[in-house]
Formats: sequence, C-alpha cells, structure tokens
Amino acid sequence: QVQLVESGGGPVQAGGSLGLSCIGSGFKFNTYNIAWFRRRGTHSEREGIALISAGGAAKKYADFLEGRFIVSRDNAKATAHLQMNNLQLADTAIYYCARVPAHWWTLAPADETYWGQGTQVTVSA
Repeated sequence: QVQLVESGGGPVQAGGSLGLSCIGSGFKFNTYNIAWFRRRGTHSEREGIALISAGGAAKKYADFLEGRFIVSRDNAKATAHLQMNNLQLADTAIYYCARVPAHWWTLAPADETYWGQGTQVTVSA
C-alpha cells in the first residue's frame, strides 16, 4: 500500500524557518519524482511549489518562492525534505508531498499522483 506521511509542520513567526519531511512506503521510492504542493485556503486549489527528480539531481521550484525553499531527498531513508526559509504570512497553508511518475516534470498534479495527508504550517506576524 502506497503511503506518504508528512511531518514537521507547526506555528512559526514571519521570517523564521521550518523543515518538512515526507516518508514514503509501499513503493520503490527512488523510482519516483516527489513533489510538494500547498493549499492556502479551504476552497483553494493545491499549488505546486517544488519538485525533485527520482535520483535527486534535478529540482524545480515555483517562481513565486524566490529561492526561499529548498527541496531534497534521501533515497536510502525513503524520505524527502522541504526546507522553508524566510517564511511569510502568505506561506500559511497545508503542505502536501506527492508521488508523481518519473516522467512528470511539471508543478501540477499528475493523473497518477499519490498524496500524503498534509501538514499545517501557520506563519504569524
């Protein structure tokens, strides 16, 4: 059974940093790209923010992040990470990691996307 479990969310002050983790199980972790999405409101669409290739060599970020976030992965531990720096109020959201196919290289959900349950990040002034 495919599972993705995020952790590391919580409250943080504006300007601070937070690191999220995503542990995958039930599939061959090093053969899939891992994407990070967020949903900023109950009725908002999930927006893609970062993507890392199966081997970890290639990374892609949403332009609006302006270099504040860093995505990485440790395939030996079947874990992906999202380091978020200089957090702003607008970064408040539920953050999701997702498994996408190795051929998928866009910050949008694929048909065959598996989602984690999400972790809440709340940035306060």
